[in-house]
Amino acid sequence: MTAFRFAPSPTGFLHVGNARLALINWLAAKKTGGQFVLRLDDTDAERSSQEFADAIQTDMHWLGLDWDRVEKQSDRLASYEAAFDILKASGRVYECYETPQDLDRQRKILRSQGKAPIYTPPDAAKLQGYIEDGRGAHWRFKLAPGDIDFKDLVRGPVHFKTANLSDPVIRREDGTWLYMLPSAIDDADMGITHVVRGEDHVANTALQVQMFVALDKSVPTFAHLPLLTDLDGGGLSKRLGSLALKDLRTDGIEPLALASYLAHLGTSDDIKVEDSVQTLVDIFDFDLFSRATPKFDPAQLGRLNAQLLHNSEFCDVKNKLGSGVDEALWLAVRANIQNLNDVALWHDIATGDIDPAIDAEDAAFLADAADALPTGPWDETTWGALTKSVKEASGRKGKGLFMPLRKALTGQEHGPELKVFLPLIGPERAAARLKGSRG
Repeated sequence: MTAFRFAPSPTGFLHVGNARLALINWLAAKKTGGQFVLRLDDTDAERSSQEFADAIQTDMHWLGLDWDRVEKQSDRLASYEAAFDILKASGRVYECYETPQDLDRQRKILRSQGKAPIYTPPDAAKLQGYIEDGRGAHWRFKLAPGDIDFKDLVRGPVHFKTANLSDPVIRREDGTWLYMLPSAIDDADMGITHVVRGEDHVANTALQVQMFVALDKSVPTFAHLPLLTDLDGGGLSKRLGSLALKDLRTDGIEPLALASYLAHLGTSDDIKVEDSVQTLVDIFDFDLFSRATPKFDPAQLGRLNAQLLHNSEFCDVKNKLGSGVDEALWLAVRANIQNLNDVALWHDIATGDIDPAIDAEDAAFLADAADALPTGPWDETTWGALTKSVKEASGRKGKGLFMPLRKALTGQEHGPELKVFLPLIGPERAAARLKGSRG
């Protein structure tokens, strides 16, 4: 059975970049009939919090994702110690004593000599000097010489020479763990068969391949996806606005719109809203992903969100709408909204008091229109009867006829078809607004 995982650090809220990776791992697990594990990489005790862990799970549920189990790295410290002891016994980890300043100086010297800044262990005399100085030790994983090769589901064959890689630091002086070793141990112990993550981890994968082998564990299949950028190709920045899922949700983005956008982004598929998350599962294929950089466009997401709502029935959204919004109002306004937050505006316009927008030169025309309002039951024929009557009386037509009426009746220059919206306003409010009164 396949097994995929999503491993966020609970040090902040889930944003679209991480949500895309969570979604793709989940889709792949569902498509292959495998497991999906949510693993909280919470070894950074100072920055990790239960608040963020809960928020991540809330956001994932909102997006439509579930999981077979939750794991926490903070519960697995004994497993890391056991693996670390195995690596020590086999000579695959070793103590180091350089300070950050020592390492920076070493890198500068190598670059000045035209060499790659690859870490070189100190000679015996220097090492003894570090120890005699009473320096604390951190630990590195010792790479075996040779080549590292793996097949990537997105990038194809990947090749590294260990001579071009530094032995990675895996444990700090205070005994806490860096990302590399615990992640590999977790993937091995949890039976993760596929590791799908950002392309910024490609070099990490090369190092972890050797860790799997050193621990006599199966090496997973890897897929490294290009990272999302803004439209100019730069990193996603604050100038795009908040891209945390909690804020997109507050802004009225629908989960299926976001899931559809993130699932199609960076693939050869057309970017469109699918009818369900299950459809996204059915069409998922790693072969569709490109090496090209996907660019996140908030405006495009907004258009997809609007497209989804324009085709939604009242039963699909009624539990998300405020009290007092009925099916008639929804059907009247759905084609003119970008998100569900817009419905409240039109509900207030239909049922509350507004200040009509009336230009001085239109006041007399609109007062005559108020007197021409049809009597009897108001329905979808009322608007046609009104405009026909005032057109014949005033000689106005086109924009000069319709725009003053719309602005007076709704206070807006654009909006729903008035043949369906005017009956919701009702004769009393309509008459008051056409006469310039608040109503």
